[in-house]
Amino acid sequence: MTKLLTVFGSTGQQGGSLIDYVLKHPELLRLYHLRGITRDVSKANAVALKERGVEIVQADLNDPASLVAAVSGSYAVFGVTNFWEQASQDIEIAQGKAIADASVAAGVSLLIWSSLPNITKISEGKLTAVKHFDGKAEVEEYIRTLPILSVFYMPGAYMQNYIAYMRPQPKGDGTYVLSQPTSPTAQVPMIDITDTGKYIAPILFDPAKYTGKRFTCATAFHTPLQLVEGWTKVTGKQVSYSSIDDDASAGAITPEMRAELKKSTGLMDDYSYYGPTGKKDLEWTHAQVKDKLTTWEEFVQANEPWFEGA
Repeated sequence: MTKLLTVFGSTGQQGGSLIDYVLKHPELLRLYHLRGITRDVSKANAVALKERGVEIVQADLNDPASLVAAVSGSYAVFGVTNFWEQASQDIEIAQGKAIADASVAAGVSLLIWSSLPNITKISEGKLTAVKHFDGKAEVEEYIRTLPILSVFYMPGAYMQNYIAYMRPQPKGDGTYVLSQPTSPTAQVPMIDITDTGKYIAPILFDPAKYTGKRFTCATAFHTPLQLVEGWTKVTGKQVSYSSIDDDASAGAITPEMRAELKKSTGLMDDYSYYGPTGKKDLEWTHAQVKDKLTTWEEFVQANEPWFEGA
């Protein structure tokens, strides 16, 4: 008899990618059947998941009372929150703790939490306002106090961000420029977020082996210079990099994102996202993962065209 894996954010990038991975892997389907949690069961993505055999359940992270029923009967829960939806650390912490409390109340055996490092601690108090990191880290600390097996999935910077709002911009001479408030040599861990299931699979196969562990999830650390080199190589278009002031950041980011990124200046340059053990932790994670991870150049190629007329 298969066990129930309940996935929050089932129509989003992380949760949706995890569900897609499990559905495509017979070995996991012999162990698990799937429930997806969403606020709107009528949305197209939710309907599509239901048509693929996923049980779709309505629940709202801002309504803790709805969550116990949503996870009832689950062996494992994948919990994720979206800071950018309301740009509030307090709300994100409350939502994450609500998922954890509901999981414990419902007798769930395993909670996989989508976490991030505590930047206030990593920076020894030098960076204290990176809310979209520290809120998730606070939830992780809370989960570790609860009577439940827990493992922590820590994704790097999404490659998909460059599709959504960080595309290189035309310079007017047939070349393009990527403009960001980080140094050209900053080390940024990059993940194709559709690889989420590749990282979660080892946990689902052997939860006891990984209880309390953090999975540092990225294909590799890349500098902005390496990113633009990848674009140039794959597309044949010359792409350069420009390190600019936070307030001048180009792209379609929201005011909330711009403000948060300004507060986190120095995270990539000085602390390399995951802190001093990031590269060693990434090596450990790669040793656990059996699937091939998507490289930056493969991602660029798979998502062409990037530029008008290309």
